[in-house]
Amino acid sequence: MRLEFDPQADAVYLELTDAEVEESKEIQPGIIMDYDAEGRVVGIEVLYLSKPKCR
Repeated sequence: MRLEFDPQADAVYLELTDAEVEESKEIQPGIIMDYDAEGRVVGIEVLYLSKPKCR
């Protein structure tokens, strides 16, 4: 497992496994799940970290 922060992109990526990403889906605005060939989650990206999500 590895966590990577990109301040320029205002994003964080949590890599759960070393498996190759076959598909990505935005499950909510600013949250992207990466899946391998078997449909298992291999990573999660969260965008717009500095912007408020709810009020």
